[in-house]
Amino acid sequence: MSEAGQTAVTKETMSKVGVLLVNLGTPDGTDYTSMRRYLKEFLSDKRVIEWPRAIWYPILHGIVLNTRPKKSGKLYDRIWNRDKNESPLRTFTRAQGERLAKALADYPNVVVGWAMRYGQPSIETVLTRLTEQGCRRIVMFPLYPQYSATTTATVNDKFFEALMNTRFMPAVRTVPSYEDEPAYIEALARSIENHLAKLDFEPEVVIASYHGIPQSYAERGDPYPAHCMTTSRLLRERLGWGEKKLLTCFQSRFGPEEWLQPYTDKTIEQLARDGVKSIAVFNPGFVSDCLETLDEIGNEAAHSFREHGGVNFSHIPCLNDSDEGMAVIETLVRRELQGWVEGKGIRE
Repeated sequence: MSEAGQTAVTKETMSKVGVLLVNLGTPDGTDYTSMRRYLKEFLSDKRVIEWPRAIWYPILHGIVLNTRPKKSGKLYDRIWNRDKNESPLRTFTRAQGERLAKALADYPNVVVGWAMRYGQPSIETVLTRLTEQGCRRIVMFPLYPQYSATTTATVNDKFFEALMNTRFMPAVRTVPSYEDEPAYIEALARSIENHLAKLDFEPEVVIASYHGIPQSYAERGDPYPAHCMTTSRLLRERLGWGEKKLLTCFQSRFGPEEWLQPYTDKTIEQLARDGVKSIAVFNPGFVSDCLETLDEIGNEAAHSFREHGGVNFSHIPCLNDSDEGMAVIETLVRRELQGWVEGKGIRE
C-alpha cells in the first residue's frame, strides 16, 4: 500500500470497521509458471523454512523450484474447481467472507474482506481496499485454529508489514488461536457426527490429521503440538470416545527433517496391516478443504489404506462455509468487535 493518492484521513471519512479473513494461499493456476510463482513465495518465507538462507536458497532455486511446480500442478489439477477456474481453498474462503458479511448485516458499518498469505488476493491489496472504503479499525483473522509460527505468525507478519507502508495506520486487532474454543469443538463434533451418520459403515478408528511442522520448531518453543493435542482431547470428551477410537496424527511433511509424529500416512498403512477394515479421517487444523485434505487424504491416504488391506475409508470434509463452520467464525469475530461496534454501527 503506497502513500500515492491517499487523501487526508479524518474521523468523518474513516468511520467503518474492517474484518479481514486470511487463509494460507493458492496458486492462480495449475500450470508450471503459476505453480512456481506460488511455491517461490511460500517456500521463501523464513517462518516456513527456518534453515539459513545460504543453505536453503541454493536448494530452493536450484532443485525445488525446477522440479516441484510440475508435480504440484498435477496434484492441484485433480482437485481444481473448473467451474470457477480456481482452487477449492479460494472458493471456500470467498464463500466464508460472503457469508460472514451477511451474518454481520446488523452492523452496517462493518466491511468484510478476505485475502491470502501467499498468492491472490494479497493481504496488502485487500487492506488497501478496506481503508479506501473508510475502515479506520480492522479485525484481522488468521484462519488457523491452532497457533504456529509457520501459519498464524507469518500472517501477522505480512499484515503488519503492509501497514508499515501506510501513512494512516488503522487501529487493529488480531484474532488469537482458538484450539479450545467451545464453539469450534462443538462445530467439529457435529460435523463428525453428521458425516458418520450418513455412512453405511461404522469406522473402527477416526483419525484427526493435522498439518505437521518440523520437530525442531516445536523444540524451539512453537506451541502447535500442544494446541493440536488440546483440540483432540476436547473432541474426545465431547464425542465420548477413547484414545484408541480417535487418534492424533500429522501429515504433509517436507524435506529431510524429522517432523511431528505419528505420521498420518504411516499410521493409516499400519492400521490396514493390523486388520482394521474401516476408518474415517478429518482435518481439524484446516478451516477449508484444500490440496492437503482433498488429495493427500481424500485420494492418496484412501488408496494407501485399501492397498494395504483396508476396506472402508471416508474423508470427513473441513468445516468450510457450512453452518457449523460459519458459527465458529462469526462467534470469534463478534467477540473481537466488542467495544468497536454497538447496536447498528460503530462505537465512536
